[in-house]
Amino acid sequence: MKNINNTSQREVKRTPQEKESYIRRINKIAGQVNGISKMIEDDRYCSDILIQISAANSALKSLGNELLSNHMKTCIVTDIKNGNEEVIDEVMEIIKRLSR
Repeated sequence: MKNINNTSQREVKRTPQEKESYIRRINKIAGQVNGISKMIEDDRYCSDILIQISAANSALKSLGNELLSNHMKTCIVTDIKNGNEEVIDEVMEIIKRLSR
């Protein structure tokens, strides 16, 4: 099975719209995480902090699912068409990691 930690050497060309959407979403998530840090510094009530952690987790999962969907529709399909069926193991490992 291919080690998914070594796949960072591969590159994908995303459309400018995809990049903009992903970057906007990850910046929003970063803002949420920074807000959580500030809440802790300000001694905010535990359940308020936990709600924000849940929101950040949901946002990350949503972004991950969208990236996975796009990955499967583009990269995985291309690899399988080119005879590289090892990518099935790669995507299954990614799905396992996202579902944790």
